[in-house]
Amino acid sequence: MPTQSVQTLLEDIRLVSEERHAVVEAVRALVKKTIHPIAEEVKYGGVLFASEIPFCGVFAYKEHVSLEFSRGARIDDTLGHLEGAGKGRRHIKLMSLDDIKNKKLAQYLPLALEAAKDDA
Repeated sequence: MPTQSVQTLLEDIRLVSEERHAVVEAVRALVKKTIHPIAEEVKYGGVLFASEIPFCGVFAYKEHVSLEFSRGARIDDTLGHLEGAGKGRRHIKLMSLDDIKNKKLAQYLPLALEAAKDDA
């Protein structure tokens, strides 16, 4: 079975919510601007990002968008925006485009990549 393309997923998100689509696209743009090299793929119902190794993904839900960090528990969260209490993953809920800046996603991305590299 062929895997779903990023573009197809984005079109599906847009059909459900223009606002969620805009947030997902803005997160994608930020990741591409902040981390090099970057690759993306559709997996688990979201867009996963990798730079040599997978480190985060963006997922659209009914009421919010979530940026999820595979090894987020290893991040020293001095900014206080990470949510979750599991052994490994953490996430940041985004309710609007403003949350991307207000919750300082650009600062979390390199931290998330470094945390994931600790496994390599």
